Amino acid sequence: MGDSQENNKGKSRDKDNYVSWTMEDTNELLHLLVDAMNRGLRDANGSLSKQNVERIILPQLNAKTKFPKTYSHYLSRMKWFRNQYNMMSTLMRNNSGFGWDPIGKTFTAHEDVWKDYLKVS
Repeated sequence: MGDSQENNKGKSRDKDNYVSWTMEDTNELLHLLVDAMNRGLRDANGSLSKQNVERIILPQLNAKTKFPKTYSHYLSRMKWFRNQYNMMSTLMRNNSGFGWDPIGKTFTAHEDVWKDYLKVS
């Protein structure tokens, strides 16, 4: 008989493989992604291939981070980026009265606008 964990093929997290992302790691990945896009490394559909990520992005990222990242870590952070983008674009698109302060890098609004937004959310 095998170990019950051997047969578990569900989506449970392998805690031994868990690597947290620091803000520095995230910023470095973002800079590498922008650089890759500027160099034309994206596919016809506009995304980076797994091969390019593993061959170009991850080695540069891992050279500068404390904990090495894998392609699955990359996919997880891309999902996080997508969620962040969706939240911010929803805030800007659907709610008049909000603005963006490029110096402070924060959303701005009058107190009444925030109160109304938080009631709905």
